[in-house]
Amino acid sequence: MAWIYLLGAIVLEVAGTYLLKLSDGFVRWQWGVASFACYSLCFFALAPAMKVLPVGVVYAIWAGVGIVAAALIGLFAFDERLSAVQFVCILLVLAGAIGLRLSTHV
Repeated sequence: MAWIYLLGAIVLEVAGTYLLKLSDGFVRWQWGVASFACYSLCFFALAPAMKVLPVGVVYAIWAGVGIVAAALIGLFAFDERLSAVQFVCILLVLAGAIGLRLSTHV
């Protein structure tokens, strides 16, 4: 169940990041408020995962998968570009998150 909570926290964090970008520096305050709501709910989902899983593993996977998802959203939704080096580094982050998941037996 802890992994489900972690997945929910990741989805909410990525949604919050997407909405924060849409807020355009809080010029569009409605998106900013929605971003705050997603981030708040994210922490409520993250807390139960940390009760069961090691904090370092939870945080690394949460941040790592969030980085990859945010990069993909930037690429496809906002037409942002990544250099080859940036792309490789993001793949390394993803590989680390997958490795942590596969090596954590809870």
